[in-house]
Amino acid sequence: MVLALTVIGTLVVLAAVGLFAFGMRRRLIQRSGGTFDCSLRWEAPAPSEGGEGDGKGWAYGVARYSGDSIAWYRVFSYSPRPRRMLERSAIEVVGRRLPEGEEELALLLNAVVLVCVHRGTRLELAMTEDALTGFLAWLEAAPPGQRVNVA
Repeated sequence: MVLALTVIGTLVVLAAVGLFAFGMRRRLIQRSGGTFDCSLRWEAPAPSEGGEGDGKGWAYGVARYSGDSIAWYRVFSYSPRPRRMLERSAIEVVGRRLPEGEEELALLLNAVVLVCVHRGTRLELAMTEDALTGFLAWLEAAPPGQRVNVA
């Protein structure tokens, strides 16, 4: 009986420490400001491949403006490093659309999907309308001489 209580107590403490670590990581990411909630689908299938609207491949995360790039962090990760770095000069916006089909369940409420190409890789970013306005303004605010392609 004592062993079972010790094991259960240890598991509860480990779960609490894990949740605390998730919260602290997110606070550290957001500490420097310029963050927004952003889901990402890397190597998104083209519409001809029937990938739009299937809700597969989306990862929920937090993006942070970092100079001339965006650092994207997975929410459900303990890593202090960003999962993806998107350079402003390499992002090409192809279009935007509303979530379709099962995507509505996989993404945040009122999300807008921005279809982009980054260094030849097709990706999709899903964010709120306010975050989208800020993101497009950041893209257009590139230094003089930088190529910017915003649809």
